[in-house]
Amino acid sequence: MPTLTTDDGVRLHYEETGSGTPLVFVHEFAGDARSWEPQLRHFARLHRCIAYNARGYPPSEVPADVGRYSQERARDDLRAVLDALGLAKAHVVGLSMGAFATLHFGMKYPERALSLTVAGGGYGAHPAQYAQFQADAQASAQLMRDRGMAHFAATYGHGPTRVQLASKDPRGFAEHLRLLAEHSAIGSANTMAGYQGRRPSLYALTEEMRRIAAPVLIMAGDEEEPCLEACLLMKRCIPAAGLAILPQSGHAINLEEPELFNRLLGDFLHRVEAGRWTPRDPRAAPASIWGPNGKP
Repeated sequence: MPTLTTDDGVRLHYEETGSGTPLVFVHEFAGDARSWEPQLRHFARLHRCIAYNARGYPPSEVPADVGRYSQERARDDLRAVLDALGLAKAHVVGLSMGAFATLHFGMKYPERALSLTVAGGGYGAHPAQYAQFQADAQASAQLMRDRGMAHFAATYGHGPTRVQLASKDPRGFAEHLRLLAEHSAIGSANTMAGYQGRRPSLYALTEEMRRIAAPVLIMAGDEEEPCLEACLLMKRCIPAAGLAILPQSGHAINLEEPELFNRLLGDFLHRVEAGRWTPRDPRAAPASIWGPNGKP
C-alpha cells in the first residue's frame, strides 16, 4: 500500500494510475480517495492520476491531536503529495473540503498549479453563515466522538445536498454511506473541529483570490444552496475563473453526474493545455448591471 510522509511526519495513503500530465484529486469530508473512482477510470486514459486520503482518513495516519488539523495543514499536505511524487506542477481537482485545500494551494503555491478545479467549495464562507457553520462543525465533531461514524453517516449522510445522489443513484448513495461509516471517528471529528470549524471565510480572502494566476474551474450543483454565493464570489475575484452550475444537482456532483462532471473537467483541461483558458476580458465586467458607467 503506497504511502508518503508530510513535512510534519504524518503518513498519507495514495493511489495512482495512468500516465501523462499529473492530475491530483483531493476528496471531500464525507469521502476519501475511493470517491474519485469515476474520475480515475476516465482521466487515467490521458493523465497520471493521483488520489490520496487526507490525514485522519485511514489507511492514512490519524493524529490524535486536533491541533494537527487545519486549513494550512490540508494545503501543505497537498503540496507534500506533489513533493513526494516528484511533481513540479500538476492539475489539482478538489471537492468541498478538498476544494478549499485546492484553492488555498493555488493562493500559497501558484507556481505548482497547472490549473485548479474548485468543486462544491464555499460551505460556511458567507458572513451570514460563518459563525453558525463553525458552531455546527464543533457540534458535529462531538456527535462523531459520542455516537460514532455509523450514526453520523445515517444522519449527516442524508442532508439536503446529499438527497440528490440518493434519488439519482440509489446504489451509489448506499455505497457512499457505507464508505462514510467506515471512516475513523477520531480522525473525522478532528478534521471537522480542527479544519472545517476553523478555516477562514473566503470573504476575508478576496485580495488573495485576485492574485491567483492559474486557470480555475469552479463547479457546483444548483441545489447546493450553502455555496452558490461563494462560487459567484470566486468567479468575480479570480481573473482566469470559469463557473459551471450543474442542474438539479447537490453536493457530490462527481458522483451524481459523473459523465457531465468529467466532460466539463476534460474540456477545461484541454483548453488549459492548449493555452486557450485565459483571464476574463475586462470588457466583460461592467461597473454595473446596466453596462459601462451604469448606463443602459
